[in-house]
Amino acid sequence: MKILIDTNITLDILLKREPFCREAERIIGLTQGGVGVFLSASSVTDVYYIARETLGDKGSAMALLESLLCTVGVASVSGGEIHRAIALDWNDFEDAVQYAVGESLNVDYVVTRNRDDFTSDHLPVVTPEELIGLLSGD
Repeated sequence: MKILIDTNITLDILLKREPFCREAERIIGLTQGGVGVFLSASSVTDVYYIARETLGDKGSAMALLESLLCTVGVASVSGGEIHRAIALDWNDFEDAVQYAVGESLNVDYVVTRNRDDFTSDHLPVVTPEELIGLLSGD
C-alpha cells in the first residue's frame, strides 16, 4: 500500500500540533508495517518554511525535516503534475498539486485533514482517523 500525506499532516507531526499530532504520528508509524508513506516535493519546501517561521530557527526546522525524511519518501513534482493540477481547476492549487502527485504515484489514499478541499475524481481522500479505521477494519 502507498499513501500520500498532505502538508497539514506533515506539519501536525513535526510541530506536534494538538489535537492532531497523535493520529498523524500513527500514519507515519504505518511505515513500520510496510506501508509506503510519501509527501510531495512541493510539500517539503512549504513544510520547511512554516516550521522555520513557527520555531523561529532554521536549524531546528531543518533537523525536524531531516528526521522526517528518514521515514517517508519524497514524490517528485514535475511539469506533468503541475499541468494536471491546472487542469483540475480546483480553488486550492496546492491541494490540486498534491492530488496530481498522488495520481502519478498511483497511491491508494491521499491523507489530509481538509478532505473537503479535494474534489476527488478517483483517488480516495481520507482523514488520518478514517485511514486508521479502514486499516483496522472498523
